[in-house]
Amino acid sequence: MTLVVDAAVAILRRQDGQVLLAQRPEGKPWAGWWEFPGGKIEAGESALAALQRELDEELGIRATMASPWLLREFDYPDRRIRLHFFRVSAWQGEPHGREGQQLAWQSPAQLTVGPMLPANAPILQALLLPEVLAISHIAEMGEAAFFTALSQSVTPSITPSLGQAQPFLLQLREKQATPQQQERWGLQMLELTAGSATRLVVNADVALARRIGAHGVHLPAAQLMQCTQRPVDLLCGASCHSPLELEHAARLGLDYVTLSPVQATRSHPDAVPLGWTTFAHWLADYPLPVYALGGMQPADMQQAQAHHAHGLAMQRAWWRE
Repeated sequence: MTLVVDAAVAILRRQDGQVLLAQRPEGKPWAGWWEFPGGKIEAGESALAALQRELDEELGIRATMASPWLLREFDYPDRRIRLHFFRVSAWQGEPHGREGQQLAWQSPAQLTVGPMLPANAPILQALLLPEVLAISHIAEMGEAAFFTALSQSVTPSITPSLGQAQPFLLQLREKQATPQQQERWGLQMLELTAGSATRLVVNADVALARRIGAHGVHLPAAQLMQCTQRPVDLLCGASCHSPLELEHAARLGLDYVTLSPVQATRSHPDAVPLGWTTFAHWLADYPLPVYALGGMQPADMQQAQAHHAHGLAMQRAWWRE
């Protein structure tokens, strides 16, 4: 029988976007390897309580703002580790290695230390995802107004959770457009966002994404459920509305998903909203970053992240900003 060990892990992130890594000291397994701070959850202890205890014991700090993020499992030769990741955006005290471990603030996009523990390394890619997924709205806004708004939005917006400028993920989703319009608009989006950290994903059309040089593709739920493997050369996300769809997206190893509708929405007035309680219940042990979608406003960021969301997916509300 495989030994299963649960651990709480902290993603401490400064306002400049750098995250804190710790080097495992001599005398511990995997000595010299780097990891996110954290440790084993003791019997009868909640993941959050374990996180607070470990941050005090390892770093001498107390987290004042911590939100549940992902649960990742990793098999080592002698055990299975279940890592409960929390994003910690505020804390009291200055982190220092209380157990003799070396610490380093690092950019997730370009580490200068290593090697990373195998169970921690995939998290770096998830950390590169922005907190906002903005869905195009040309059909309602009109072409000129939309591209004016996009041009203004490329200067990164301020996100409540980090209090700093952040890029956004842009989805080309115009169901009524012709293939020629889709291609022209996609190329225009890439031109306007060139040189910024904003990345473009194309809804449904993998061939179009590759043809115009988009960064990725976003699969509608029906298309997701027909997939047996993900495109490996593109950022790949999907729309989910049920635990079954969430499970399939995780099995395919997608980069992110949206889960909707969280609240009532004008685009799907007959859909029954999930509400935050169901949203959090479905994501309690989920391994992928999830954007909350459906009736979202920028002011909902903190509440969404308190319920396991990576961030917000928005259409009308984003372009109004």
